[in-house]
Parts: sequence; structure tokens; C-alpha cells
Amino acid sequence: MTTIIGIGIENRKETAIKVQDVLTEYGCDIKTRLGLSDFKEKECSYKGLILVDVPNREKALLIEKELKNIDSIIIKEMEF
Repeated sequence: MTTIIGIGIENRKETAIKVQDVLTEYGCDIKTRLGLSDFKEKECSYKGLILVDVPNREKALLIEKELKNIDSIIIKEMEF
């Protein structure tokens, strides 16, 4: 089984570094990471989406727990 954690970021300037710190801390537990931005041709977007594939359910729960302490993000998960 694997867990996909979706992290919706509403304000990249304020939260990106905090999210990056958590994902770096658990980097060895993350199988795949995909970042998507709300692309705007003439300006930098403040919104983004990160999908993280974590094969170990216990580690996925730890990552989610730490991410929930960060304001201005939305967390959703899928299990396969």
C-alpha cells in the first residue's frame, strides 16, 4: 500500500520554506514528489500543489501531522 499526500499551498511566499523543511526531513521516506504551480505567464503564482508518494503508512501519518502545523495549506490523501 502507498499513500499519496496532496499539499495545496495558498501562499507560496509564506509557506513554501516551511513545507520544504518538512519534506526534506522525511526525504528518505518519500518515493516520488511532484510539484505543480498555478502558472501565470506574466507573474509568479502564489498557489501551488505538491503530490508526495509515501509507501510507508506510518511515515505518511508523521509527515501529515507535521504539515498540519503549517498555516495556509490544505492536506488531502489517497491510499492505494
